[in-house]
Amino acid sequence: MGAEGVPAAREALLRRMYEVFSTDERDAFVPHCLSPEVDWPNMLDGVRAHGREAVRAYWARQFAAGHPLVRLEGLRLDGDGEAVVATVRTGMRDASGERWGEETVEHVYRFGGDGLVTRMDVRP
Repeated sequence: MGAEGVPAAREALLRRMYEVFSTDERDAFVPHCLSPEVDWPNMLDGVRAHGREAVRAYWARQFAAGHPLVRLEGLRLDGDGEAVVATVRTGMRDASGERWGEETVEHVYRFGGDGLVTRMDVRP
């Protein structure tokens, strides 16, 4: 799983985000990865979550509905050279174990001057 041209600090941050997303470390890691004014897609409601607390609340709803999983499959710079595209496979964990989707999606990240994520978008 390569990281085509992605700056090392951004690669490390995103890899860590994907490592902790499905764990209890998720909430504690938010200040280390998301800008206070982060703009994040709320896929459950088809709207955007603005700010760390809104993202935490959205994630809490996701985990209350099921246990979402994301597996990072690759990182690369987007065409503009600024955004980082993470290719991921999504899934769910339930009592019978892990179930992974057949398709991948792209998570597109933009960063602020402090190195934290300021925006994330999902592309099919």
